[in-house]
Amino acid sequence: MKKIWNVGIIGYGWAATAHIAAINGGKGGRVVAVCSSRPLDPAELAAKHGGSLRVHASVAALLADPEIEVASITGYPWDHADQAVAAARAGKHIILEKPMALSLPDMRRIEAAVRAAGVGFCICFECRWSSQFLGIKARLDAGLIGRVHYGEVDYYHGSGPWYGQYRWNITRRGGGSSLLSAGGHALDALLLCMGREVEEVVACATQSAQPDFAKYEYPTTSVTLLRFADGRVGKCASVIDCLQPYYFHTHLVGSAGSILDQKYSRHGPGDERNRWHETDMQPIDSGDVADHPYRTQFEAFFAALTDGRAMPLSGLSEAVATHEVIFAADLSIAEKRPVKLAEIR
Repeated sequence: MKKIWNVGIIGYGWAATAHIAAINGGKGGRVVAVCSSRPLDPAELAAKHGGSLRVHASVAALLADPEIEVASITGYPWDHADQAVAAARAGKHIILEKPMALSLPDMRRIEAAVRAAGVGFCICFECRWSSQFLGIKARLDAGLIGRVHYGEVDYYHGSGPWYGQYRWNITRRGGGSSLLSAGGHALDALLLCMGREVEEVVACATQSAQPDFAKYEYPTTSVTLLRFADGRVGKCASVIDCLQPYYFHTHLVGSAGSILDQKYSRHGPGDERNRWHETDMQPIDSGDVADHPYRTQFEAFFAALTDGRAMPLSGLSEAVATHEVIFAADLSIAEKRPVKLAEIR
């Protein structure tokens, strides 16, 4: 009989509703309990999500529940470190919403606790599990465009008052930086495509004068240039103060061709390099968590737990590598200088 993993949800906000739907909609896990800083009605939760969900009054109570095997942490970013460390020490496997943490020391605390406990770990850089990036990665692995020497993946999503998290995302304590708030999805996708061997970054940032975006306590647009150890280069723009449709720009340039969003060109007979070929990859075109590929990601996590394997694509090592580059970029912005990754590691 296939193993079904019992999951407890920590925090009950926008992301939590997407986690519950994805977990209960798959075959590898089921949500059995929730805790939140707000009072919750078990009957109302059952009516909304189906089944019977226990409501715990605290994180400690949820982590002490012997039935719960996996903790899905979806609360405020400033609580992620303490909650993830507590979950690891309680022997719970962990699904953690991004950002992993808002500071390098807190990220290291999580990393150390997870490694010490030997629990499974999944970071919610779920864009890796989208049709677009699963398709791009498969094409790169197959050598479609040869060796990629330049890549750019950019995040455009205006996060104003119409965005549910705006009230706390505008604060440095809540959002942290443009990359930590949201643009880290694009930086993570760039590392998926080009590898983790980043040697140095240089970043700069600016901010919109539009009144809603001017309320942010940190620069809302940043651009990060990456130099890889083998000489390749990459770029990531994180723009959360734009007034336009959501756009996850992707352009990879290789020795045998290029990939642009869901299209590719390549060196071949005739004029093949001079035209774009369409693919069946579906674009990442929404910032709504209800549209994110959590179900695919979580099913892979539950399968890895069952098999005793590390989480593929978005496990602890990937989470740490991406956040190291983010913290290096934010340090570059703060100190107005290039930052070597050796300073972070």
